[in-house]
Formats: sequence, C-alpha cells, structure tokens
Amino acid sequence: MENVFGNIHSIETCGTVDGPGIRFVVFTQGCPMRCLYCHNPDTWNTTKNKFLSANDILKQYDSVKEFCKGGITVTGGEPLMQINFVTELFSKAKEKSIHTALDTSGILFNPDNTEKFDKLLQYTDLVLLDIKHIREEEHIKLTGHSNKNILAFAKYLSENNKPMWVRHVVIPTINDNPEFLKELGIFMRGLKNIKALDVLPYHDMAIPKYENLGIEYPLKGIPPMQKEDAINARNIIMESFKNFRSLQIQ
Repeated sequence: MENVFGNIHSIETCGTVDGPGIRFVVFTQGCPMRCLYCHNPDTWNTTKNKFLSANDILKQYDSVKEFCKGGITVTGGEPLMQINFVTELFSKAKEKSIHTALDTSGILFNPDNTEKFDKLLQYTDLVLLDIKHIREEEHIKLTGHSNKNILAFAKYLSENNKPMWVRHVVIPTINDNPEFLKELGIFMRGLKNIKALDVLPYHDMAIPKYENLGIEYPLKGIPPMQKEDAINARNIIMESFKNFRSLQIQ
C-alpha cells in the first residue's frame, strides 16, 4: 500500500468515549458538514495543521499502548475525507492486532461506488456512526446536507455485518421531539449490526472556540440538555426499537 499522509488536527491518548476501552484517538482535519452544534469548528478547514504518516501515528501509539489497550479510533472532522489514509493506518494497525474504530457521520458514502469503503471495512473493527437527524429536511437545516448517504451507509454497514454504535446528539428544540426519536428507533429496527446506542446531551462548551475563530455561534441561547433528558430521549428511541427487535444492545 502506498505511503499516504494524513492531515491531522490532534491526537488524544487515554480517550474513554470513542469506542470500547481506553483508546488512542486521532482527530483528522477537514469536514464538509457545518453542524449547528459542532464542538470542533477548528477541524473544518482542510489546509491547517500537520501531516503524519500511518507509521508516524503508530510510533506514537506504541509509546503509550500500555495505557491505550482499547485500540485506535480515527475521528474528526470527517475521517472519510481522507479515506486512503485511514485505510492505510487501519491496515497497518491490524498487522499489529490493534483494534480499530472509525468515528464518522458517513456523509461521504457513495452507494453507487463502494470500492474504497469495501477496502476500508476489511481493516475496521467498529464504526461509530453519528446520525444527526432522522428526517432529511431537518437534517439539512441542522447540517447543511441531506442524510440520504448517511442512512445508506448505515444500511451498507448492516449488509456487511460490520459492528456499529449509533451516536445521536440530542438538542433542545431541534431534534428532541419524541416523534423524531421514535422514527430513529424505527429506522434502527432494520439494522442487524447495532451493538450500542449512545445518546449524548447537547452542550455549549465550544462557544469560546467560535469566539476565538471569529465565528458566530449558531445555537446561542439554546441551553445545554440535562443528562436526565438525554436518558429519557434514549428510552424513547429504545422503546421504538425494542418493540420490533429482541436484540439487547448496550
């Protein structure tokens, strides 16, 4: 495989929310989405930061692998913008028997040309799929993009029996409507590969980042969601899901 360099925003060791176990987390630079609640606007630009090879990253991983026994997660930004690099990194990681997880929105999936995705999945142990809104028109308002390719990606992962965690950020007044949550649960019924559902409460801790970048924060005035409200949202999704499925997910 060719030596591809990744445009890397940052690396975090001992990550605990980016897949199973304590993980080595690689944040890629660049994202086509403009989610209103994005907490990493500094990852949008594709021209910033440092370029590292897969070997560079694995060398860093080796220096802390005793503490990051869960494996490596690549997130962003949007890692699928650099699919060749992620494929090379995961390929070399699997040679070392390192667990690999991809944290993605799936926005760049092309159901008409899956060759590169097929190759990436060979070396991917787990996909963390961020479904931002189940309704297309609301998804466009929230992110600037349709969710058609995202939902197609979820079905593609299911068809390929690739383990998947569904992640869903719940935002007051935007996607916390019980009908939206029920529709997400109904969509999940048709997927056979779901291993976990993470419902995450919206927070506004990124406001200082926006201020530093000179960007207006889009959701100013919307309060952070309380943890108990996120738990209630998850229960609504799960109730809709379990009415059809007996699968027990985390």
